Amino acid sequence: MTTTPHIDTHLDLPGLKAIQTHLEAKFPATTITMAVREVTVECAAADVPAIIKFLRDDKKCQFTQLIDVCGVDYLGAPVSPQPANRRFAVVYHLLSMALNQRIRVKAHMPEDLPAVPSITGLHLSAGWFEREAYDMYGIVFEGHPDLRRILTDADFDGFPLRKDFPLEGHVEVYYDAKEKRVATKPVDLPQELRHFDRVSEWQGMTGNAGLADADNTFTLKDFK
Repeated sequence: MTTTPHIDTHLDLPGLKAIQTHLEAKFPATTITMAVREVTVECAAADVPAIIKFLRDDKKCQFTQLIDVCGVDYLGAPVSPQPANRRFAVVYHLLSMALNQRIRVKAHMPEDLPAVPSITGLHLSAGWFEREAYDMYGIVFEGHPDLRRILTDADFDGFPLRKDFPLEGHVEVYYDAKEKRVATKPVDLPQELRHFDRVSEWQGMTGNAGLADADNTFTLKDFK
């Protein structure tokens, strides 16, 4: 009987540490850390294209494949206080197939104008990734050839993955039988529980939760 080796046995940690040391010498103004067997490069937004290009072209790195680009909203994060100039971040995940290594690049940006240069000129696959981050977080990717929404409607109000976006949204979608088309209207929440600002009736029960552990015929008084 054969067993599959644990994934950690395939990680070249000395090689990853060598890449970290190499990058620290090349970009002394950046913060480069290793945690949980992963290297993260934190840099200014303006420096993202230069760092991504170096990681792609340098022979000691060869991070030629862009796996993902995603946005992050740190509003309410357990950092006291969360600086307004670091509310948003864009995170780039890169893969070196030649070296079997992965690396992360992160750039923070302020909440009043979250913007970062586009890297579509370096990785074509960044095009849709950046559009998704723009659509969900409102992060502007300067120089993107076609920066528009990709998951929501063109006239969607707000950015749904921001922490301050209302859970119920601004409008609800319905089919207008008279107009024979999909339409929108202001959100109408006749059910108070849909606001999600308090515990549900089930979670708020006291004393009778054990009734659910066996087959029973419940009556209203059982839940009072």
